[in-house]
Amino acid sequence: MTWSNRFRLVGGLLVVVLVCAALTLVMNRRLGQATSTTATIRAEVLDVGSDYAGTVTAAEVAEGDEVAAGDPLFTVSSLTLQHDIALGLVSADTSAYQVAPDGTITLVAPYDAVVTHVAAREGGFVQAGEVVASLEREGSLFVDARLTLDPSDFARVRQGAEVTVVLPNQAEVVGEVASVAVQNTANQAEATVEVTSDALVRGAEHGLVASGTPVTASIELHDDGPLAGVDESFGEFLRKVGL
Repeated sequence: MTWSNRFRLVGGLLVVVLVCAALTLVMNRRLGQATSTTATIRAEVLDVGSDYAGTVTAAEVAEGDEVAAGDPLFTVSSLTLQHDIALGLVSADTSAYQVAPDGTITLVAPYDAVVTHVAAREGGFVQAGEVVASLEREGSLFVDARLTLDPSDFARVRQGAEVTVVLPNQAEVVGEVASVAVQNTANQAEATVEVTSDALVRGAEHGLVASGTPVTASIELHDDGPLAGVDESFGEFLRKVGL
């Protein structure tokens, strides 16, 4: 065998080894991720209502309005409230409402929020406990991801694990696992994972970052095997080159 052929043989072997190594890392990386069956951006939502039936004398907000903590939302005038105030049965003002001796209760925003729904109008009548508006708390967006896993893979979902969230426009948001809940069904773990991220800012990505937007979530599974460090470095390399 000539030296030229030997070099070709060695070069061919090196190429085969490199390809096999790359395929092994790719396969290991795929096995090290779990992708959601469904995932949706959610937010902390508060339904606002009055403990007393009465007439809405002032409606200060509309759907889409941004409110700060303490901002008035609705004022309701109630004869029952006036009676209870006279008897000393009503507690003092709280972060959710303010009462006046004339029998009016002003519902206020307990925190910075966006008004997502308004069910009452000025001059209308509301029942006790009826929802008059819904508020989406500012900065409370998270991803509610559902996954079907083998029991062994469920044990590899760790709090704080990195999660890649893909929006409908294919833009990616990096977050982390905040909590995990599980329900066993037919030897499969039906996992519900809450994903949080500072990048989940309402209105970002041309409005796609909003409550109700469907997304895809890929969760990094914990791996302490012999290829764990190499796989992590390989994944970081792929991220740097945009793959």
